Amino acid sequence: MAYVIGVDVGGTFTDAVLDDDAGNIVAAKAPSTPPDYSQGVMDVLAVLAEQLGMPVDQMLARTHHIAHGTTSSLNALVMGNVPPVGFLTTAGHRDSIFIMNVEGRYLGGSPDQLQNVLGQSKDHGLIPKRHALEVVERLDRDGTVVVPLDEESVRTAVRKLLDAGVKAIAVSLLWSFKNPAHEQRIREIVHEMNPDMFVSLSSEVSPRIREFARSSTTVMSAQIGPGLRDYLGSLEGRLREQGLVGPLLVMQSNGGAIAAAEAPATAISTVGSVLTGGVVGAVSLGEQLGHRNIISTDVGGTTFLVGLVVDGEPVRTSSTIINHHPINVPTLEVHAIGSGGGAIAWLDKGGNLQVGPRSAQSVPGPACYGAGGTEPTNTDANLVLGILPETGLLGGRKALDLEAAREAIRVRIADPLGLSVEDAAAAIYAIQNAQTGDLLRKTVVETGHDPRDFVLYAFGGAGPAYCGFYAAEVGVKECVVPLGPVASAFSAYGLASSDIVLASELSDPGQMPLDPARATENFAALEEQVRAAMERQGLDFERIELVRSLDLRYTAQLAEVAVEVPDGDLDDAAMTQVMADFEQRYGELFGEGTGFSAAGVQAITFRVRGTGVLPFSPALPKVDTAIDPDPSAALLATRKVCLDPRVGYVDTAVYDYRQLLAGHRITGPAIIEVPTTTVVVPPEMTGTVDHLGNLTITTRS
Repeated sequence: MAYVIGVDVGGTFTDAVLDDDAGNIVAAKAPSTPPDYSQGVMDVLAVLAEQLGMPVDQMLARTHHIAHGTTSSLNALVMGNVPPVGFLTTAGHRDSIFIMNVEGRYLGGSPDQLQNVLGQSKDHGLIPKRHALEVVERLDRDGTVVVPLDEESVRTAVRKLLDAGVKAIAVSLLWSFKNPAHEQRIREIVHEMNPDMFVSLSSEVSPRIREFARSSTTVMSAQIGPGLRDYLGSLEGRLREQGLVGPLLVMQSNGGAIAAAEAPATAISTVGSVLTGGVVGAVSLGEQLGHRNIISTDVGGTTFLVGLVVDGEPVRTSSTIINHHPINVPTLEVHAIGSGGGAIAWLDKGGNLQVGPRSAQSVPGPACYGAGGTEPTNTDANLVLGILPETGLLGGRKALDLEAAREAIRVRIADPLGLSVEDAAAAIYAIQNAQTGDLLRKTVVETGHDPRDFVLYAFGGAGPAYCGFYAAEVGVKECVVPLGPVASAFSAYGLASSDIVLASELSDPGQMPLDPARATENFAALEEQVRAAMERQGLDFERIELVRSLDLRYTAQLAEVAVEVPDGDLDDAAMTQVMADFEQRYGELFGEGTGFSAAGVQAITFRVRGTGVLPFSPALPKVDTAIDPDPSAALLATRKVCLDPRVGYVDTAVYDYRQLLAGHRITGPAIIEVPTTTVVVPPEMTGTVDHLGNLTITTRS
């Protein structure tokens, strides 16, 4: 019997899901262990092995592969916890990463920040100027060498960077995506001078046009590359010592995995790995339940994440923004705010109650954890309101301190606002529901979708406690809570469900309709790169699926839209159809008539995404069917719970999910206790258990 394990390392908890080839699924949760997150991984694997009734080494010896998602890369960039990095570029272009193409003044800024023009600054540079040096060389727009690479200038610059103590070097030369020879030679020179130096090349990390975005992507990849290499090397070493035979895979932002040995070379591709696991899991579960349009929502300990699945496919984007800098990484489009279970409630200077984005994380954690935390969080409020049991989390392995939660809320929130502790807790709960609803509107409504056409999936340790309210807030009629063994470890389930996904891209701008032969040649070269990369993964695939796409834009407009391109040799009719598809998609995104067709259409970037389909695809097992809808047999107790401050505390039925069967129908208000999460069925809503053990909450709408 072979196992597949998905491990989701979050800021507060580390989740794991194990699937075998007989359709059995086991899940586990353990506290994360910053700064050495690998210990949390080993801890959660030990919990899995305990549930299987076998030693860890025996479990790992039977494991086909482990798919790992980590926040370490993203956290390092966001917090600026990165080593010193050097930057080499073409003579005369060093200042491009400091000028930031003017974008650095507004990218990633909130509306309030953008309106405060005088308050904007550009003090968020990637590296100090002393670490940005120039080398003599020049290519033209076609990749033709105009000025040969002056290798002595390279050695001089590299020596300065090595003497300055940099831990990695990013290389981004002008037009290098058209001809990478100079960048590749620079890497050879660096390794001649220091064989262990980490080098990141823009022609490999981000072979796209637009100098600033390409350079910022390469620099950020260099910043996290050494740390990712060391972390994955250490983790894989520990796993091998414990008996792992199969490969360790790392989740990428594009919704697929890559071999751990390959990941550091394009480290920037892993920045959203944990964020995308839930969306991949939603696609897998949606196939089992027949849902094509899904809003994937994940409330963990630190963040609230939202992603969309439209017509069975996750919504993708070709870039993202981190710390005001554009990052050229194909990714599943996931929106996030700091509003998880550990989000801290606080008062601003005006005395207004705020929740997040700061989080208590796993250390010290919410006040009720009894680990030194003194600031009130969403988790503390839920305990005071009766939503969480005092017996605690993790199936009782983590007891909760009600008095510590009450004291934190009283000191920081209730007394300053002149409220009772209960009213302050209810206010925290209400604000959490409001701001999660706001992010849903931004993700769904403001992108042109009707929430009534979607089913909402809610997971994570805290998601099921809020989902009924935020689903109703935007008009979603049904909310599915995966209740079986993957209840709060759904992102880890998504990791276990993931295949290998690799992408290659190349900017080769041209006016549409393109010469079909030129387009066919570009796609053929990219497909060859993807297939070669698949072979390096060291895995046997059932099949490899390739999808072509082309980024197009109207001439003189900025917005680029990706359009799929058919397989095989292309002809004039295919190019004309691609252009028509672009115009239709542009109108759907930005409004009919907003495109200026008379200006013409330009092709910018060619892309091929390859999916190596693995032989494992975890499916949730079926549960037994109830004789009738009455869930009384699963009733644990009745306790006072406050879900609406206007009503106050009311006697609320509390159910044990392990006793629920398919067909059981629960009328709100009700609480369903799961060892790793708590589900709230709000008043005037109903929850029905389906054939896979999931709870479908029907909202008031």
